[in-house]
Amino acid sequence: MARRTEYSESQAAGRLRVPITAFRWARHTGLVPAPDASPVTWSRAAVEAMDAPAIRRALPQEPLSGGMAADRIADALGTPNTQGEKAKVTSFVVRRLVARGLLADLSGNPEGTLHHPGQVAEVCAREDLAELVAANTPLGPEQAASRLGVRRCDFAWMVRLGWIRHAETIEVRFGTSRAGAANVPLYTTAAVDALVAAHPEADWEQLRTVGKGRRSPLAALATAKAGAPA
Repeated sequence: MARRTEYSESQAAGRLRVPITAFRWARHTGLVPAPDASPVTWSRAAVEAMDAPAIRRALPQEPLSGGMAADRIADALGTPNTQGEKAKVTSFVVRRLVARGLLADLSGNPEGTLHHPGQVAEVCAREDLAELVAANTPLGPEQAASRLGVRRCDFAWMVRLGWIRHAETIEVRFGTSRAGAANVPLYTTAAVDALVAAHPEADWEQLRTVGKGRRSPLAALATAKAGAPA
């Protein structure tokens, strides 16, 4: 059998006999160099030069799941996530912290995240933790519209105009059948709060007082945008 000349992330971790999570953390901290054979693979020489014991020591504890990280953040805020009650801090917030570069995701799995306990502790110790969590708390379309003081249909126009994009979607089931499931977009509180200042072209006072059943004032903006030259 021909000798392997290039190694993917998982293949390199396997050759070094280190957990894949430790390998990913070592790469995050720079202990593992950037791939040299391609954007996603290392050469055999590069893998053989890596310090396996040091990589293993870089992650001395089991990584925390996104849910566990959320629980620790909630504890740090003094508002523990209590089983059987709606969580004060959710995995959505943790994923937003990953997107902002404040937490590294060691899982490589789109269905869940894994995190270095020490890095989670650093986040929990931040003086602005409460503001950080509040800004990255999820809002559904109804909640976003309510926060802005506008109708749900007006918020839908903001989405159509490209003023705001959802951070992720969740599947919500109506009943027990998947046939009754719907994908609901989730927006961050910070993104919703930024809309008013970002779009002075909208008459926000009018938006907040327009009557039920009336055409959205934003429809005219959409028409004007569609007719504008590229």
